[in-house]
Amino acid sequence: MSSASTFDKPLRLPLTEADLDAINAHLSTISSEPQKVLAWGVEHLPNLYQTTAFGLTGLVAIDMLSKIAPGHAPPLIFLDTLYHFQETHDLVEEVKKRYGQTVHVFRPEGCETAQDFETKHGEKLWEANEEKYDYLVKAEPAQRAYRDLHVQSVITGRRASQGGDRASLQPLEVDATGMLKLNPLCAWTLADIEKYMGENNVPRNALYAQGYKSVGDWHSTQKSGAGDSGERAGRWADKADKTECGLHKDFFAMKKKAKMEAELAAQAQAQIPMAAPGAVSAT
Repeated sequence: MSSASTFDKPLRLPLTEADLDAINAHLSTISSEPQKVLAWGVEHLPNLYQTTAFGLTGLVAIDMLSKIAPGHAPPLIFLDTLYHFQETHDLVEEVKKRYGQTVHVFRPEGCETAQDFETKHGEKLWEANEEKYDYLVKAEPAQRAYRDLHVQSVITGRRASQGGDRASLQPLEVDATGMLKLNPLCAWTLADIEKYMGENNVPRNALYAQGYKSVGDWHSTQKSGAGDSGERAGRWADKADKTECGLHKDFFAMKKKAKMEAELAAQAQAQIPMAAPGAVSAT
């Protein structure tokens, strides 16, 4: 890496902390113009994909990329938790038709339907063990997608103005697995997003017109009420301290905890006494 504004094409991995600081110093100077950040990413980031749940910011990035790199925009990765609204699935199809984009869909391992998931992991796991649920429907499928597709860099739809863990967001991050995460619209506000969508006729989830501010799984998303503040109002409404779904948390920590819980559950199951063949219960 030769200077603050000229970098290897593509970047050589792993990045040092000094490399990352230099890149963010450069990208911060153009962060008010996300098209420039995206163009830099397309030029410099190795094996680049876009992970998206087709929220407003992700849709803006898709539209921008269709103009920056027509015909060869980074492919899309959609994590189908099996609990998305039908309106979200409808939007995925609309985006595929409008932009001619390749969309790679990954679901919880070994599951094609919500019934499959509940047979394997129990009903309402998001209530019984929320962190395990996040790991199974988001973190693990994402890592499987990155492995199967040989992804080294991803574009996200996160912005600092969304608050919570995102308030101090930098244009480029390196997560615990070594994955590069580009946040091209990190400096934009919701007003900036809305302005761009209106001027460019960007499609959006039909649920926004029904009073939703942010759309995720149907069981953890509700319409925002009077006086609700924050761009993600209505998401995890009864959990004031929750701001992320698991996709942007420490994967290895989540995996370790999920493994320990599975081992404890197996041990507990093994300790349940089995009735002898032919035994009759005393009732």
